[in-house]
Amino acid sequence: MKITANDLLAILRRFNVANADNLPRHIDQIKNSNPNPINQLVRFRFNRQHYFVLIDDTAEDRENYIMEQIFTAKSDARGVIFENPTSELTTYGLPFKGKDIYLFQQVSDSQRLDSLLAKRYPETSRSTWQKYIKSGNVSVNGTPAKSTSQLVTEADEIAVNLPEATDYSDEELPILYLDDNVIVVNKPAGVLTHSKGALNDEFTVADFFRRYTTVGLETNRPGIVHRLDRDTSGVIIGARTPEAFELLKKQFSQHLAKKTYLAIVDGIPQPLTAKIDIPIGRNPSAPSTFRPDPNGKPAQTIYQTLAAHHNLSAIKLCPQTGRTHQLRVHLRHLHTPIHGDRVYGKSADRLYLHAYKLEITTQPGKRQTFIAPLPGEFTKLFPELDDEPNL
Repeated sequence: MKITANDLLAILRRFNVANADNLPRHIDQIKNSNPNPINQLVRFRFNRQHYFVLIDDTAEDRENYIMEQIFTAKSDARGVIFENPTSELTTYGLPFKGKDIYLFQQVSDSQRLDSLLAKRYPETSRSTWQKYIKSGNVSVNGTPAKSTSQLVTEADEIAVNLPEATDYSDEELPILYLDDNVIVVNKPAGVLTHSKGALNDEFTVADFFRRYTTVGLETNRPGIVHRLDRDTSGVIIGARTPEAFELLKKQFSQHLAKKTYLAIVDGIPQPLTAKIDIPIGRNPSAPSTFRPDPNGKPAQTIYQTLAAHHNLSAIKLCPQTGRTHQLRVHLRHLHTPIHGDRVYGKSADRLYLHAYKLEITTQPGKRQTFIAPLPGEFTKLFPELDDEPNL
């Protein structure tokens, strides 16, 4: 019996799988076989899903019998048999051109390796598993995984060999303040606030905080309540207790923590003192960067020029919001990019942006101010900043 795409579409419609909007061109990969002389099996694909139609003369409307015929053609088939939608009883067959027909949808039990691992170990993100796989830390049936999208099943033997955590117990950071609730350090330029994910083998502020906190020890961000860019130096505060974590986090999210930065910029801003109120959005042509965008998130920065010479200016910055790269984007917009900003300006020996002061409530009723002394690179360019009382 010859079965065409039109026939298969008619069958799918009778089983309520296809509708009037579907066309014969939605069906492809049609293959015929005869499990035995009294029946015919048609394999095909519809909307990228694989199906079987069994055309049978025996009228054995039994699930086991139908599966036996399908297994004869494809021994590893997995899926479901569609019930007859016109019957009040549990039956499977429908009449078609004088024959009984049965519809079976093949369902693959295979899935991507990264997806399976993320389901088995939900405490580790899928993106982290992707990094482990790419780094050769995962094998399938004794062979290193080929890619993150490698298809596997629950029956496959998947072994994970995670790298040992690096010991950073000898690494130190300058502690500005420490009590039972918080820790405050002066982060050097070049040090990450926390790791970017798995296999990031470098010392971070979070690694240092881990020794002093009880919060987030199972994550890569223990004690972290805010962050500074890698190339920005200065004050960063961490929580030592769950109560302090909630208190500090709330203040940063509600812009109740007052932050003061000092930057050295290329050029002299005009006017010398002003408030920048320009929304910021992600740059679609360079997704890791940002730009002024009228449809972006609100961003406000108050700045004051403290000194200027040799086409450089020392500027005090008070961000009123906390957008990613906010200060760097706003200063670029003024045509005075931060000195050493390789992304928004020109490179130098470092990014001349320093988180100088932080005012924040560290426990109910206790407001504190923390200051990170200016790095020597700043005072070398502007010696007068050593005696500046208005920072």
